Amino acid sequence: MCELLGMSANVPTDICFSFTGLVQRGGVTGPHVDGWGITFYEGRGCRSFKDPQPSCESKVAELVKAFPIKSEAVIGHIRQANRGQVSLENTHPFTRELWGQNWTYAHNGQLSGYKKLDTGWYRPVGDTDSELAFCWILEQLRQKYPRKPGNMAAAFKFIASLGRQLRELGVFNMLLSNGEYVMAFCSTNLHWITRRAPFGEAKLMDADVTIDFKKETTPNDVVTMIATQPLTSNEQWHKIEPGDYVLFKHGELVIC
Repeated sequence: MCELLGMSANVPTDICFSFTGLVQRGGVTGPHVDGWGITFYEGRGCRSFKDPQPSCESKVAELVKAFPIKSEAVIGHIRQANRGQVSLENTHPFTRELWGQNWTYAHNGQLSGYKKLDTGWYRPVGDTDSELAFCWILEQLRQKYPRKPGNMAAAFKFIASLGRQLRELGVFNMLLSNGEYVMAFCSTNLHWITRRAPFGEAKLMDADVTIDFKKETTPNDVVTMIATQPLTSNEQWHKIEPGDYVLFKHGELVIC
């Protein structure tokens, strides 16, 4: 299956270190060779980089690794295709507008019977179960909340209930963000770690790279990373329980 990568931070932060580890799983240390993508939020806008080529061979991935794009919310994905052909339109993450915000989503898993889902206002561009499920989630949100809700935590709790419905159709691990919040819903495997002062060193599992975060941060920085499997070998990651979710805002855990 695919692998997910997410970040929530209280200050604009680059994801070069974690992304360096993830891209190795796209053909070197892992079998996820059917494309990759990553979306960075900047204020109300977002910029996405996608490539249907393996991440370990992608010149675009080399650019992202080398260029320290700073963001407070990031959604990334490397793909091992099971529904839909290998193509740019089927490459995660997917982004749509809701309540005047860019919502970005990436999925790891495989669903059955998903074509029965009514996506209403939203239409998938590609032919994956993942994108169709995203359109269905947004349509359910649009119907329940015609306007942006005042209590966003309650809205994400509702999204978690939708995730549990989708989990009944198969494996549904998901990352979702509107640029302010980053949500992770777990069906089988998702892990997270929050880094804050006192910062230390971290060593990637998939590449011979070590970073001393103390030299790259300030004492006030809070950065949470989310990944399908832990990316570092010398840190304690938290596993999300199947059927549960976590929600982060500016790096801090809001609901678990």
